[in-house]
Amino acid sequence: MQGEPAQPDFVRYLRTLNRYKWGILMVVVAVGMLASMYASSLRPVYRATATLMLEMGKPKVISNQDLYEAYNGTTRDYFLTQFEIIKSRDLAERLVRTMQLTKNPEFDARQQARPWYADWVPAQFLPAAPGKLPSAQASEESVVAQVMANISLQPVRNTQLAKLSFESHDPVLAERVPNTLAMIYIISDLESRGETTRRSMSFLQEQARDLKQKLDVSERALQDFREKEKIVVAKGVSVSGAIRQLEELETALDAARKKGLDAETLFKRVNIARQCKSAVALESLQVVQSNPIMTRFKEAEAEAERRVSEASKRYGPEHPKMVAAQSDLKAVQDNVHRQASAVVDAVIKEYEVAKANEASLERALARAKVESQEYNRKEFTLATLERDVASNRQLYDLFTQRAKETNTGDVPSAIARVIDPAIFPTSPSGPDTRRIVGIAMLVALAVAVAIALLLEQLDITVKTSHEVESKLEVKAVGVLPRMRPSLGVPIERLFMEDTHSPFAEGIRSIRSDLLLSGIDSQQKVVLLTSSLPEEGKTTVACNLAFAFSQIKKTLLVEADMRRPKMARVLDGEEHRTGLSELVAGSAPLDECVYAADKSNLWVLQSGRVPLNPLELISSHRFSEVMTMLKQAFDVIIIDSPPLQLVSDALVLSQYATSVLYVVKADSTPYPLARHGLTQMKRVTEPALVGLGAVLNQLDVDKANRYYGEYRGYGGRYYRRYGYSSDTAGDKQAPALATADNNPG
Repeated sequence: MQGEPAQPDFVRYLRTLNRYKWGILMVVVAVGMLASMYASSLRPVYRATATLMLEMGKPKVISNQDLYEAYNGTTRDYFLTQFEIIKSRDLAERLVRTMQLTKNPEFDARQQARPWYADWVPAQFLPAAPGKLPSAQASEESVVAQVMANISLQPVRNTQLAKLSFESHDPVLAERVPNTLAMIYIISDLESRGETTRRSMSFLQEQARDLKQKLDVSERALQDFREKEKIVVAKGVSVSGAIRQLEELETALDAARKKGLDAETLFKRVNIARQCKSAVALESLQVVQSNPIMTRFKEAEAEAERRVSEASKRYGPEHPKMVAAQSDLKAVQDNVHRQASAVVDAVIKEYEVAKANEASLERALARAKVESQEYNRKEFTLATLERDVASNRQLYDLFTQRAKETNTGDVPSAIARVIDPAIFPTSPSGPDTRRIVGIAMLVALAVAVAIALLLEQLDITVKTSHEVESKLEVKAVGVLPRMRPSLGVPIERLFMEDTHSPFAEGIRSIRSDLLLSGIDSQQKVVLLTSSLPEEGKTTVACNLAFAFSQIKKTLLVEADMRRPKMARVLDGEEHRTGLSELVAGSAPLDECVYAADKSNLWVLQSGRVPLNPLELISSHRFSEVMTMLKQAFDVIIIDSPPLQLVSDALVLSQYATSVLYVVKADSTPYPLARHGLTQMKRVTEPALVGLGAVLNQLDVDKANRYYGEYRGYGGRYYRRYGYSSDTAGDKQAPALATADNNPG
């Protein structure tokens, strides 16, 4: 049973709203009527609107800075600032003083008429008149606050236009305020800019005089330094001989070092060739071979060798031509050797000259650097003085130019102009009666729904069989509808008098469940109890006993000895011997048990009320009596006292094979019933076959309307048997009253 899914929350909410729908509707209608009366009593409100175009001064040539500011929203910020200025308190105060609104009947409480309800409301409930008149300042502040509250400004999208509106009960005042406020805004801006211009002019002239003095002082200091250090300025550039000499020496030293490296390279090659002590090694040097004179000597040597070769082929070694040719060859070779030596000597001399020149330049450069460092220190002071002069001159020129522009500037233009002045409103703009009533009804609906849901959450009673199983965590054995029996028919005998009613069918369902729950058990002892009185346990016990009596020998035991009522509802003798005498042994079983009228049911009444019924049913003699009764009867139905008042039911449960816990629908709080069931589970013995609950006096029509359960219960199927539910009519009210007074 615990595994059945619970209903979704929104379904429960809808059923709750359906349950309280008429109350919600009455609240909404009542609030709507009150809101309608309130809205109709309000004074009409008139609204007038003036259209302004805000001017924004822009340069004729658009720079990159202007584009950047426009892209980043500077223009938008400007207009938002102007809107706030229009709605500022300063302009509102000027408006109040200009129009003398403190004397206007709209804002002067002394000139206002009495409220509309003054004729119907007693004088003590009317607001008391002020004891003394407020001061002029306090009155003005109050009027300014009211004016600011009624002023509204709405910009027109993607334009420089703005709608300036004012609401008032006086249409003339509604027309005049926007136009006057617009003019005050324009004039205030012109005054502010004129005052700003005058202050700026005075400031610029004063700053220009100070800057002129600073410029003169810095120029004199610069000129004195130049004259002292003998610094010449050529076309705005300071020139010094030491600096020029340093630059020339650095250039010459770089060239000398390069030349020295080349000469050193040739010198190393020549020195290597000289160490070989071979003329051929010297002549093979590139510097020697590239010499022009050496080239001519080499050509002459080749020509002499050719002639010697030709002479050797024709003449002998002693021939004069041969000797002359060899002599020429030797002379040419001697010239080659001498020229090679000369080239080598020139290389060595050039190397020595380059080294000497480089050393000389390095010494001169060192001296020049010392002189240039001295000049650099002077140049730093010079640069500082020059920067000071340039800065003072730039500031002086800037302030002088701005002073001239301010003095000869254009005539200031108006920051805004009125495009459409406010006109006299011919019809009121408010109050919006429909909106007031609609909002009030919506709020009332929301509050009523919230209250209904809250009441549903606060309602802790058991309403349906599903709640019996989910909240009480026991099996719902049966559901008995609330009945209006015919006149003269006790509800305790309804099963016998109206065997085809839904109530009788519910009793049969309970009987079937009890029979099936212990099908192997020969004896059945069913104990009925409830949480509190008036929940119908006696009614269920009597009708269930009548149902069992049709199939088995059944005994109905009245164990509620504190409030016995079996004799009254079953037409028995009120002072007949019963259970107390049987347990005490003062009367036999035959005298204590009797058959109910027109049935096969045997009844054992409570008998004389003992001083302590709990001790009686807890005695050993009571256990013997129960054993004797089980032998004499097949089914024993025990009607016990409510569990939350006395603990008799807990003691009697040890003799029962089944326990039925009667719960009254829409009446029994489920925490109370769950506590009683927990107590019952704690003390019952393992011999107990089943513990279940019976939902009694269920209003089927209400459950169908509000909870969505038992659809069709007691409907067409039972109408042919004469079923009448709680909606049968007022003529059956006496019988219902009798039934309600005797439910057990």
